[in-house]
Amino acid sequence: MTNNPFKNALGAFIYICGVVTLINYGSRFGGENESIIAPIAMLSLLVLSVSVMAYMFFLAPIRQYLDGKKEEAIQLLLKTMGSFALITSIALLTVLLISQ
Repeated sequence: MTNNPFKNALGAFIYICGVVTLINYGSRFGGENESIIAPIAMLSLLVLSVSVMAYMFFLAPIRQYLDGKKEEAIQLLLKTMGSFALITSIALLTVLLISQ
């Protein structure tokens, strides 16, 4: 990903929004389905999502760490996680304010 922690966190949030939108609108067209395909698709989506999040959160810090920039790697990871926590908090507060 990038060395900008906010861009990394924002990319993760946008990915999550896309997946939730796909699930939300996709379930309207899928109807009730008792086949084995739905659990396989959900588990596959989980694996894909974990892979995407690992790429967005850990690739740049791991590269920095392996290049000997250990302090910078730790700072980038912590700043990315902090940025994501801030974005998540804003989203949760927005949901709470809208639902009242």
